Amino acid sequence: MTKKTVWIGSCVVVAVIVLAAQDVKIELTRGDRASIAVPDFRGAGEAQQYMNVFNQTLWSDLEESGLYRMAPKSLYPLQVPQRPEDFRPPVMPSKPARRGEPPPRPVSRGPWLTDWSDPPVNANYLAFGYTAAQAGQFVLRGWLYNVRQADLTNAQVFGKTYLAPLSEEGARKVAHEFAADILKQFGGTSLAGTKIYFVSSRGGKGTKEIWVMDYDGSNQRPITQYGSTSITPAVSPDGTKLAFTTYQRGNPAIFVFSLETGRRLPFYSPVSSMVATPDFTPDGQRIVFSSSVGGWPQIYIANTDGSGLRRISYSSSIDMEPAVNPKTGTDIVFVSGRSGPPQIYRMNIEGADVQRLTTGEGEAVNPAWHPNGQHIAFAWTRGYAPGNYNIFVMDVATRQFTQLTHGAGRNENPSWAPDGRHIVFSSNRSGSNQIWTMLADGTQLKQLTTQGQNEMPVWANK
Repeated sequence: MTKKTVWIGSCVVVAVIVLAAQDVKIELTRGDRASIAVPDFRGAGEAQQYMNVFNQTLWSDLEESGLYRMAPKSLYPLQVPQRPEDFRPPVMPSKPARRGEPPPRPVSRGPWLTDWSDPPVNANYLAFGYTAAQAGQFVLRGWLYNVRQADLTNAQVFGKTYLAPLSEEGARKVAHEFAADILKQFGGTSLAGTKIYFVSSRGGKGTKEIWVMDYDGSNQRPITQYGSTSITPAVSPDGTKLAFTTYQRGNPAIFVFSLETGRRLPFYSPVSSMVATPDFTPDGQRIVFSSSVGGWPQIYIANTDGSGLRRISYSSSIDMEPAVNPKTGTDIVFVSGRSGPPQIYRMNIEGADVQRLTTGEGEAVNPAWHPNGQHIAFAWTRGYAPGNYNIFVMDVATRQFTQLTHGAGRNENPSWAPDGRHIVFSSNRSGSNQIWTMLADGTQLKQLTTQGQNEMPVWANK
């Protein structure tokens, strides 16, 4: 296939949305973010051996959420509470100060709220607790306190007990659950349990397979093992089905897999030289994709078994990469060369009311809807780094945009996390094509893959 026909390979809870001329920003509140202190928890008995993974997981979940400023551990006081009963309010000395002496300072009797709210920690919140092994289970008692309150009664935000198997995985599980409950207090959503599907060449012999990993890059494993080329994965909104293009039979075809049983589901794929870039409708009942069954690659829609096939785009150019609005289910963004180089367009699901969203400059590809159905992320060569793609975000209604990646190789195939605050994408900034994540303001970059060449990530609910 020519480069022109393979645009597929080239390429938050939102706190504040700031619109300015030719610029849209999804800002993840910075200066006014709450500061949270998260001292290392200790474990009793057999639980202690799993505390490193517990503490690392809890810290990472909170830090990577973008909701907080993490108070540095080097500033923490020596006395760390493990339970509410450990708090002891300071007392005033029994003897008054003599004339000319400064007023007496309170005498510490143990950990207290101001140890964390005052300098040098300057925290708003404190997460603390302890773990133990009981009846073969990993038990966590965790609390979140607002240390800016004057008394313990008002300071407690919540306290809860968590149970899991007594193992490293169990320690990780309760850390995720405790972090998720903390995030909820600030309107955040935990990414624990979400999955990232992607294309990897690590099997060698010129093959590409669909792989999956946890949101943090752990538990990477193959989904397909065809020894062929399988690309452009898409996951149904309920996380039960995977659609992708494979050349396993020679000609390209869309396969649909059950992620619950691991079995292939029936899908009638039109025979043509190009069938690719599937996407599910929000109800999970239909699939949109691009096919050259009628000549030029155009956008088609069909039921999830391939029946009811219908063409919905009509142009004398290449139309690819359709993505259905997850909120409305009634409009589609896609890539088309009808005005020259590939650009992002929008139309309704019947193929009417076609409008170009990007300016016509450079090449714009890989559109992906934000969960709110109002913004898209996409890859664009627009002027800022000639020859390379960068990740941009656009407010679809106003067509105003901002650039998230700058001067760091080729960045493509963005996909939003279910929390709307993170984006996964592929980049060759480390020397080879790998999967990366970042916050939706372009910060907190994290590389998830290292082996082989990896591309086309899709972030799914599970």
